[in-house]
Amino acid sequence: MHIELPEKRYYSIGEVAKAFNVNPSLIRFWEKEFDVLKPKKNAKGNRKFSQDDIKNLKFIYHLVKERGFTLEGAKTHLKEEKKKSLSNFEIISKLESIKAQLIKIKEQL
Repeated sequence: MHIELPEKRYYSIGEVAKAFNVNPSLIRFWEKEFDVLKPKKNAKGNRKFSQDDIKNLKFIYHLVKERGFTLEGAKTHLKEEKKKSLSNFEIISKLESIKAQLIKIKEQL
């Protein structure tokens, strides 16, 4: 899955939910369920997601929505194989991004 977000330091929950095409309530739910998600909150209590939070959300989304893991299975997978799985996921994500760019270039020819 390719997420379209502008380059910023922090993102609002609305921006994140729109990028992932899910409801903000799902993002809030995952924040409670997964310890790796720790968005900063301002004085009003609005969540601000960092680049690391987005990376973790992409991985959680991949496990739960694309690979069909249960929440407990995704939590276990994150704890046991986080470093290995995350690096593989990052490599796959980068390759998919490169593929998309190459397809755009091919269409322009």
